[in-house]
Amino acid sequence: MTLLSRSEGLAQALPPLLAAAERLAQTVRLGGHGRRQAGAGDEFWQYRPAGSGDAARMIDWRRSARSDGHVVRDREWQGAQSVTLWVDAGRSMTFTGDPARGSKGDRAGLLALALAVLLLRGGERVALDGAAPRAGRGHAVALAAGLAGRAAQDHAVPDFGVLPAHGQAVMLSDFLGPLDGVTAALDRAVAQDVRGALVQVLDPVEDAFPYDGRTLFESVSGHLRFETREAGALRDRYLDRLAERRAELEVMARAAGWHLHAHHTGDAPQPALLWLYRAIGRDM
Repeated sequence: MTLLSRSEGLAQALPPLLAAAERLAQTVRLGGHGRRQAGAGDEFWQYRPAGSGDAARMIDWRRSARSDGHVVRDREWQGAQSVTLWVDAGRSMTFTGDPARGSKGDRAGLLALALAVLLLRGGERVALDGAAPRAGRGHAVALAAGLAGRAAQDHAVPDFGVLPAHGQAVMLSDFLGPLDGVTAALDRAVAQDVRGALVQVLDPVEDAFPYDGRTLFESVSGHLRFETREAGALRDRYLDRLAERRAELEVMARAAGWHLHAHHTGDAPQPALLWLYRAIGRDM
């Protein structure tokens, strides 16, 4: 089998979501992931004068011969961190106001997988929906497969399963359903000294409420239906409730020491990915 045929076979087997995530990750070119400190590792970091606590094996004798004193060659610490991802698989995430831009679930999955690609490239361990964190670039394929399922209910409940202490976590959802599960997940994270980020993914029409006149509102699962002849009269009340929900999320995130970001599916994903990567990096 030729190299070309093998590469074509791999390309055909690559999940479309992973291919899109790889392309998105390529647009975000960053350096180290906030881990720059001396320690065990292979990458050179800096030269510095030897101190009283430095062992003889740490001294770079060749460099010291060109100096007035002993010089230590520090390597960059490369201890892998664990990052747990949770993407809301509820049916509400399948909503889109325009099929051309895809659903909220599509965008949340893309951001999560692109973040995983960046983290795995940096040597971090990544987990999805309660699985044990794993390292290695090949793990992205398993993560992509894990994002394929959908829950039966409108809003899924966060499930962190294995949540390594002192690690990182990310939750991506519209956060429009009951918040009891989110609160419980954050409480558990705080108890295990896990920091992270909440990303609220909404369709632009959910922020603008462009409806007027006679309108039938129905949940994606069909469990809830509401019909009105004057949808426009509900706009202010709806926007107030949405603002209250965002304020509630901000309070929850702040209390847990987490970061919060709002993202629209009508916007380009690159800024959201960059924000998310840096938000996680600040805590590593």
